[in-house]
Amino acid sequence: MLPLEGLTVIAVEQAVAAPFCTSRLADAGATVYKVERPEGDFARGYDAAAKGQSSYFVWLNRGKQSVVIDLATDAGRSTLERLIAGADVLVQNLKPGSMDKLGFTRERLRKDYPGLIICTISGYGDDGPYAERKAYDLLIQAESGLASITGGPDTPARVGLSIVDIATGATAHAAILEALIGRGRSGQGADIRISMFDVMADWLTVPLLNAENGQEPKRMGLAHTSIAPYGVFTSKDGRDILISIQSEREWKKLCAEVMDSPSLPDDPRFANGVARVQNRAATDKAVGDAFATMTRDELLKRLSESDIAFAEVNTMSDLSRHPHLRRITVDTPNGKVTYPAPAAIVVGETRPYGAVPPVGDATDKIARDKQND
Repeated sequence: MLPLEGLTVIAVEQAVAAPFCTSRLADAGATVYKVERPEGDFARGYDAAAKGQSSYFVWLNRGKQSVVIDLATDAGRSTLERLIAGADVLVQNLKPGSMDKLGFTRERLRKDYPGLIICTISGYGDDGPYAERKAYDLLIQAESGLASITGGPDTPARVGLSIVDIATGATAHAAILEALIGRGRSGQGADIRISMFDVMADWLTVPLLNAENGQEPKRMGLAHTSIAPYGVFTSKDGRDILISIQSEREWKKLCAEVMDSPSLPDDPRFANGVARVQNRAATDKAVGDAFATMTRDELLKRLSESDIAFAEVNTMSDLSRHPHLRRITVDTPNGKVTYPAPAAIVVGETRPYGAVPPVGDATDKIARDKQND
């Protein structure tokens, strides 16, 4: 039996953040009814990379049941009310105020359904000067300052995936699980409100505190602001290898066993971490010159034998055939799609993953249930 079997989740959701959260609840066995417009979640049209279907939608909506509800109609709102009345969790990320205008204020729902856990995801929360703003992943990357510390020295850059949406969905997932534990003790539900901006601000605590201490973080590309050497160096045959030196012991081992330069740490410019950062250009040149004399295979062998932390700078094609990549296979309306497995491994458990629903696959079932009430 899966951990959340027997629980019902109503997901009035679109795009990425809320679907990320509810997909994890579905993975754990919850029955998730995804409420869609008659035309479907607009994320269904983001791309056509998964057998002609949106890669986002196929990734984030496995295991759910799609219910088409036109919330602009009395009948539609009545259907949603009935679904909520029988639910344990309500997750929604519509435009701020949309659910209130439809008659589903959180205050009213908490009064009518005291055991219900409500999770509302928004861009900037309920209060403050930006509360009414639309918010999408890249907008929050920019507004929060994340883009200012991402990229190389010349220009800010976006993180190359929907990091804000995913972080927000993961935060919502954790908060809902906490609320479920709390309800098991008290019998009371919860009113959870999560903003994308707050999530990113939380994650940016370390660079923010450094900036407020007069040390504004610099964009370093694939390097580290306060550690050297920690960056990318190129082998004789043109392969980029990223190394991370965290201690003086590792620095001495790198010099002696990988670079064949055991006396390098005696140079005052490289004698300790502070000195190496102050002399980053010279430090990186010394490492880069040594790496350029060896092939990729020789470097990886030496780094492994010396227990130096390293990684190759891979592409998505490299990830596709990576020896550590675990995959799951899910059914979709256009056939089976294989993609990376969720990270959590529960020892002794082989978890099934549900199919990706076509638009409205559970609409008739919900209508029949209403007639039988």
